Amino acid sequence: MNYQEFVDKFETMTCILSVEKKDDGGYGTIRIVTGNKAYMDSFENFNDASVPSMLGNKIVPNSPYERYIPKDMNFEAFCYKCAIGKKPMHTYVHPERYDFWFDIVMLPIESDDPNLAYCTYSQELSTEADVALMTDSISAETSSKVLQTCIKLRGATNFQDSINEVITDIRELCKANMCCILLLDYKAQNCSVIAESILEGADELSMKKYVDKEFFEIANSWENTIDGSTCLIIQGQNDMEYVKERNPKWYSSLAYANVESLVLFPLKYNNDIFGYIWAINFDTGNTVHIKETLELTTFFVASEIANYQLLKRLETLSTVDLLTGIYNRNAMNNQIYRFTSGKERLPDHFGIIFADLNGLKQKNDVEGHIAGDNMLKAAAKLLTERFSECDIYRAGGDEFMIIALNMEKNDLEERIERIRKDSEDPNNISFAIGMHYDDDGGDIRQAMRCADEKMYEDKERYYAKYPERKMR
Repeated sequence: MNYQEFVDKFETMTCILSVEKKDDGGYGTIRIVTGNKAYMDSFENFNDASVPSMLGNKIVPNSPYERYIPKDMNFEAFCYKCAIGKKPMHTYVHPERYDFWFDIVMLPIESDDPNLAYCTYSQELSTEADVALMTDSISAETSSKVLQTCIKLRGATNFQDSINEVITDIRELCKANMCCILLLDYKAQNCSVIAESILEGADELSMKKYVDKEFFEIANSWENTIDGSTCLIIQGQNDMEYVKERNPKWYSSLAYANVESLVLFPLKYNNDIFGYIWAINFDTGNTVHIKETLELTTFFVASEIANYQLLKRLETLSTVDLLTGIYNRNAMNNQIYRFTSGKERLPDHFGIIFADLNGLKQKNDVEGHIAGDNMLKAAAKLLTERFSECDIYRAGGDEFMIIALNMEKNDLEERIERIRKDSEDPNNISFAIGMHYDDDGGDIRQAMRCADEKMYEDKERYYAKYPERKMR
């Protein structure tokens, strides 16, 4: 076949690609055989600084495609499916390395060479996303799967339960041994598993066993390995060799975990990567459908996770004292309301403890407010250690309140007496403490008033005993 004559009949930017066939069913070098004028001109008019050979160079017929665009495992998967698998392909993508969208159509064509398979590659470019093209390129089956995911995430009353269900659905779709969603915290330099699903009987271990500071470095390197593509797909040894060359440390980790295939998608919010979703040892015979489904599903999963994180941050701001890290007065009032309104049942046995920090004003006046802040943090830490089973609130400037549910009265009294004894040493954190214990399911507001009165009585006793410390 005269490929140049054939490709010149296309008006859109089009080239002919050849894919080397391997005896083991894999593929070798992918080459740009030739292209029409529109395609060739697109390379002459566009320089990609990330590929030095593109700067001012024309395409040399039958050259490996990597001479002109960065190596892309997704692109290769499409070439293999189309040329060797004889499947027409269509996708609409926006690789991160470029400022425009690609509307791509690939068609298989006949080959007289038993060692080579051929396909056309046609593309149209646009700087703005076309929603119609996004939806038109998605199959009905994919649309159904993605819609189910959206409904589960949107209609969920418990986010963790719904995200666990979604990751299991994704694993089953991919026929993978394991699927996982990993979140990255760049400030703390660590990562965390928000959800994972492991096939029963599979050898894969929970990712929670691997997540540490060292693994954060590996996860942080994935962006460079993906190298501006939409995702990374590893289907066999050829692809693993590419990872070995690009990211040897990660390759060692994959080899140790007996990973033979992997699909990895970044999770993005406002174009920033905050995590990844991946499937390990998946059905490589269904790669294109898996990629198509995950590409869209990941968009919605990332959006829901980002919204969940935002709500959690807002919840933290509204309920946690930012200085000490314990609950704030707003959280205290909300909890009291839940008890008094009947939204939450108050147990028959509960204790209310007020602890007022002695000497904070003196510390602020003499040593400054930074020293005072450190004193408050130390006080909160001490109370958290002594009353670890309880909810602890910063009720005011130097005042703390503790709600102890279903704890024995003598246990609480012993802990309070230890704090009082420690408070006698001027070098220790000192509290005035009052407790009211109710073993008959009484009124929590009345219990608070009684505990507050006892706290002030304790403060008077303390300063009567140590008058020299009365400066507050």
